Amino acid sequence: MLENKQLSVDFSPRDLRQLVIPLVIEQLLAITVGLSDSLMVAQVGEAAMSAVSLVDTVNVLLVNAFAALATGGAVIVGQYLGRREPEKAGHSGQQLLLFMGEVSLLVTVCFYLGKGFILGVVFGQVEPDVAAYANTYFLIVEASTPFLAIYSAGAALFRVMGNSRISMWVSLTMNAINVVGNAILIFIVGMEVEGVAYPTLVSRIFAAVAMVVLLRRPNLPVKISRFTVRHDRFVVKNILRFGVPNGLENSMFQLGKILLLSTVSVLGTASVAANAIGNTIASFQCVAGTALGLGIVTVVSRCIGAGSYEKARYYTKKLMKSAYLYMTATIVLLWLLMPLILRIYNVSPEAEDYARKIIWMHGAFGIVIWPAAFTLPQALRAAGDTRFTLTVSTISMWTLRVGLGVLMARVWGFGVLGIWMAMFFDWIFRAVLFVVRFRGHRWETMGLKE
Repeated sequence: MLENKQLSVDFSPRDLRQLVIPLVIEQLLAITVGLSDSLMVAQVGEAAMSAVSLVDTVNVLLVNAFAALATGGAVIVGQYLGRREPEKAGHSGQQLLLFMGEVSLLVTVCFYLGKGFILGVVFGQVEPDVAAYANTYFLIVEASTPFLAIYSAGAALFRVMGNSRISMWVSLTMNAINVVGNAILIFIVGMEVEGVAYPTLVSRIFAAVAMVVLLRRPNLPVKISRFTVRHDRFVVKNILRFGVPNGLENSMFQLGKILLLSTVSVLGTASVAANAIGNTIASFQCVAGTALGLGIVTVVSRCIGAGSYEKARYYTKKLMKSAYLYMTATIVLLWLLMPLILRIYNVSPEAEDYARKIIWMHGAFGIVIWPAAFTLPQALRAAGDTRFTLTVSTISMWTLRVGLGVLMARVWGFGVLGIWMAMFFDWIFRAVLFVVRFRGHRWETMGLKE
C-alpha cells in the first residue's frame, strides 16, 4: 500500500454529476423493467406468474450477489488507477472477468444439479401447473447466469473508471431487448412462460458480449487488450479479500428478506399485498442513495489508491450530503403521490392502510438514517474494510431484521408493521457503527497489500 507517497486525485462537480446521474437512471431502469415484466407475466395466467415469482426469488439473490462481488473486485482496479498504475489496473480487470466467469459457471452447474432440491424443497409443495412452469422457466433462465456475471463485471469496471454512461446504455439496451422480447413472444407469438424466459437469456447474452467488446477499446483508462485463463495469485487473493465479503454480505441480506417473506405470508392476504407495495415504493425511495453509494465506490477507491485519505473523506461527505438531499426530495414526492399510487394497486382497505403506514414509516426513517446505514459503508468497502462491514451487516441482519422482526410480527402482535419496525432498528444499529468507524482511521489502512 502507498503509505508515504500521496498522489493528486480530484473530481470536479461535473465529474461527479457525469458519474452519478447515469447510475440513478440505471437503478430506475432495473426497478421499472421489473414492474413491466411482472405485468406482462400476469397476462399469461396466475400459475405462470407464481412460477416466475418463485424462481425469481432465487434469481434476484444471484443478480445482487454477482453485482456486489463484481463491485468489490473492481475496487482493486480503482485503487490501481488511483496509484497511476494503468497496466496493473488492466491486468486486475482481466483477472476479475476470469474470476467472475469461473465462479458463475460453477454456480450454474450447481443450480442445474440441484434443480430438484430448489424446485421441490426450497419452494415447497406447489400446484402441478405452477411446478411445470417453474421447471421450464428455471431451465432456460439459469443458462444466462455466466452472461449475467460477465455483464456485472464489465459494468463494475466501467463504473470504477468513472464511465457509468457505458453501463447505463448497455443496461438500457439489455432491458429494452427483454421488455420488447416479452411483449412479442407473449402477445404476438402466444408463448407462455417461455415468452418471459427466452428474452431474459438473449438480453443477458447481448449485455455480456457488449461489455467484452467495449472493454477492448484501446482508449480506456483500464486497457484489457487480451483475455487470459491464467490466474494471478496476488490479484485473485485481493479479489477474494475485497469482493467475496461484499458478495456474501449482499447474499445474506437478500436471503434474510426471502426468509421474512415466509413470515409475512402467514399474516394474511392484506399483509402480503401491503408488504409487496411497500417493497416496490421503498425501492424507488432509495434509488438516489443506492446510486450515490456506487459513485462513492469509484471515488474513494481512487483516493485510497492515491494515498489521499483526506480527499476520500471529503468526497464521501460531499456525496453523502447529496444522498440525503436527493433521497429526501424523492421520498417527499412519493408521499405526495401516495394516494394515486395506492389507487392504481386497487387493494382492500386493510391492505391500503398497512401500505400507507409502511410507506410513511420507511420514508421518515429513510430521510434520517438510510444513507448512513447503506450509502456510507460503500466508502469503507472501497477502502478495503470489507470484514468490518460484513460482520456488522451479518449481526444486524440476523438479530434485528430477522430475529426481532419475527418476534414483533408473530409473538408481540405487531403484524406486518412489526417486520418493518424491526428493519428500522437494523438501520439504526448499522448507521451508528458505520459512522463511528468512518470517523476513525482504521479503514484507511485496508488498501491493497503488496
